[in-house]
Parts: sequence; structure tokens; C-alpha cells
Amino acid sequence: MPYGRQTIDQSDIDAVLAVLKSDWLTTGPLVDRFEETAREVTGARHALVCSNGTAGLHLATLALELGPGDALIVPTLTFLATANCARYVGAEVIFADVDPDTALMEPHHLKEALARAGDLRPVAVAPVHFGGQVADLAGLSAVARTSGLRIMEDACHALGGTYAHAGNQVRVGACADSDLAVFSLHPVKTATMAEGGIVTTNDDRLAERVARLRTHGTIREPSAWSDRNQGFTGETANAWYYEMPEVGLNYRASDLHCALGTTQLSRLDQFVARRAGLVASYDTALASLSPTIRSAGRRPDQSPGWHLYIALIDFEAMGTTRAAVMAALRQEGIGTQVHYLPVHRQPYYRERYGHLDLPGADAFYDRCLSLPLFPDMADHDVSRVVQALTRACGL
Repeated sequence: MPYGRQTIDQSDIDAVLAVLKSDWLTTGPLVDRFEETAREVTGARHALVCSNGTAGLHLATLALELGPGDALIVPTLTFLATANCARYVGAEVIFADVDPDTALMEPHHLKEALARAGDLRPVAVAPVHFGGQVADLAGLSAVARTSGLRIMEDACHALGGTYAHAGNQVRVGACADSDLAVFSLHPVKTATMAEGGIVTTNDDRLAERVARLRTHGTIREPSAWSDRNQGFTGETANAWYYEMPEVGLNYRASDLHCALGTTQLSRLDQFVARRAGLVASYDTALASLSPTIRSAGRRPDQSPGWHLYIALIDFEAMGTTRAAVMAALRQEGIGTQVHYLPVHRQPYYRERYGHLDLPGADAFYDRCLSLPLFPDMADHDVSRVVQALTRACGL
């Protein structure tokens, strides 16, 4: 039993086979269909598909025009890509601490990171919706806007979730409190394209930049061309002509990936509901083991699109190590994972920025263990995992 895996049914297989039998394998009509579906499930005005979540984060930094001399504030409890996307464009990273129980950056962590900026110039912040729980976007937005920061949500864990905004529940990705949001559709996420990502925004200009930069930076709309002599024969646009006003990338998604992604998104509510049910079962099963083993903390006023189920375990109190517990579970056929080593501890960033004291992230990392969570798990699998965990911890 892995810690996470895709859920594929016959509708997914049929959709991919139909593409293989069609005239289009790469960028074709199913890209538009997928993006329409993505707009519906996120509530955003624009949803742009790309090759993966990391590509989406890179495109977001490019769309916001981050570059040398700028800095992006990133919670240190995240996957490498959230920080790396700043370095791709020559910007610096300011790491923020997180809550030791939820791994979420809170407004006071953002303020503290701003106070540590020194000679760096923060221009944007990338809140991470860790494990599927949504960060305090209203609170973070209030701090960010006061400080002149743009907001790009790393929502790679949170597809299908909702949170409270102005007294109503809004969908993650609707960008009610941000400039852009980025999702991953990797196989262990809530829905999959095999590999794929989505960038959402309500800003027409940002959407145009993301769409252009994911395709080598090219412009094919005749009205936007700068060279009429090359682009037109008389008053007729030359069909072969295009322009590149700035360098872009090949971050496109194929019809094959979008076919799978569209059928997956059609079942997103089912996936989210099943994951929520398994999370509730875990919470109940772990309640009797607290505080030695307990679920990670919860933020109120939201309905998460759960990606991970994280237990917080006091390994030292039990006289064991995380490595020993993971090995014991592996012997019983149960896969686990650690999310994540705080990024500020990585050699590259440690060498670049020196030692940082971020105690909330360190405390979460020292105790966290991700347990299996995916829709195809049977109800009794939760009991099996918790019983094996209890044995592995010597309880």
C-alpha cells in the first residue's frame, strides 16, 4: 500500500484511447476542453494548463515579472519547486516559518519574514496550502497588500478544496485573495493528468502572459504583431507568421494528458469526498493514541481537498526513530513518506543564505509522517495502517 496513488477507471482509459485514434496527440481541441473544465472546478476567470506543477510555478513568477533584485517569500515547509521557481528567474528567496502543528505559514510568519528581508526587496509571497489545508489567505493578503506584495498561491496540494472568504465558501483557485494560483495533477494528487499543472487567475494580462510564455513566448494573433511588412501580404495575415517579443518555454500539455485530466476533473467531487471520509476515519482511529501519536493540526472554516494525511509522532518519547518506524511499516506492506525536509536546510539554500532559525518548521518536520491516503483505499485499510503504526511505535 503506497502513501498515495492515482485512481483510474474505464472512462479515463476510453478518453486516452480516443485521443490515440484521433488526428491530435499533442496540443489540440482537448486542451481547450480541459481548460474550460478547470475554470468550472476552480471558479477562476482563466485556467491555463501546463506540463506540470513546477512549470506552473515558474510561469507564475514569469507572469509577475520577478527577476534579479526581487525576492519571493516562501514557507520553508514545502516541495523544492516553490522556492526554486524564484531562482529560475534570478530572484532571491526569503524563507518564512510555519505553524508547528499545521505546517501552514500564518500572517505573523509573513511579517517576521518581511522584517528579516534586509537588503532584499520582497515583491511577492507564495503561500502553500500544505497537505490540502488552505492557508489563512485573508490574513496573509492583508499583510501582503499593505507591504505591496503580489500573491501566488502554491495550491498544488489543494485541488477541490474550499475556504471562507467574506462570509462565503469559495473554491481554492478562484483567486479571491491572490493574483494567481498553481495546481499539480501528479499521480499522487487529488486528480491526475499523469503529469500536468494548472495556473488560474482573474487577471487578463497575467493570463495572456502565462499562455504566451508556456509556448516559447510566441504571438500568433495578427492584431498584436509589430512587423506588418513581415506579417501581412497586403491586408491578409500570413498564415505561417508569428512573433516572439520575449523568450518563453515549452510548457505545453498534450491532448493525451488533457483527455485524462478532463475525465479526472469530472470525478473531482467524488475524489475529494472519499479522501475526506478516510481522513475522518484516521482522526477517529488516532484519537486514542494522542498525544504520542496524533493528527496534524486543523485550520477552521474550510473544507480541504486533502492530498496528505500527516500524523505527528513523538518518536523520542517512544524511544524509537522515524526511520525505524517507516522500516517496520514497510515490512507490513505499508508505504509512508516525509513531507518535507524544510527547504532552508537544503545544501544549495544553506550555502546561499546561511543558517536560519525557523523553529516551527523544524518542530513539524521532526514529528511528521505521511500515512497512505488515496480514494481506492478500503475502509478497513485505515484500521490496518493505524494498528501497524501502533505496533511499529511499540505501543
